[in-house]
Amino acid sequence: MKLTATMLLLAAALAAQTNTKSALIGTSQGMYAIAKNDITRSAEKIPENLWSFQPTPEVRTIGQLFAHVADAQYEFCGVASEGKAVDKGIEKTAKTKADITAALKEAFAYCDAAYTRMTDASAVEMVGFFGRQLTRIGAMDFNIAQPMEHYGNLVTYMRIKGIVPPSSEPAPGRRGE
Repeated sequence: MKLTATMLLLAAALAAQTNTKSALIGTSQGMYAIAKNDITRSAEKIPENLWSFQPTPEVRTIGQLFAHVADAQYEFCGVASEGKAVDKGIEKTAKTKADITAALKEAFAYCDAAYTRMTDASAVEMVGFFGRQLTRIGAMDFNIAQPMEHYGNLVTYMRIKGIVPPSSEPAPGRRGE
């Protein structure tokens, strides 16, 4: 509950700093920044020798999870900005930590650009989204939920390997709780 409240306050603060965007876009962009930060910092924290870690054969490896998140950025932000999902095939082609982290950086930049181009008018336009109709900002909001779902997987993987997830680290200047 405390984490959720903190995230919402951070998103509101980030939205307030986005003077050129409405609260609708700014709040979404703020929540996206949290997801992006958690995923990016996790990729930095996990050593390369663990990227092939797979708790069971039925689930993705750490590297595959990061590559999947990168692919999803193009799918969801493509729908929001171009009206169609973009398929980069990162999970199928990128195998090393260097390749996947570079792909993640590019994928997040693609979504950053989608937010930059979004206007209040375009945010509420309806687009096709996996057999449904929703607003462009709704596709961007789904793109917040998707990486956070996989961040949950990564948190478990990191905990199994004795790594403190980024969202569990104490804030700078504060002692851990």
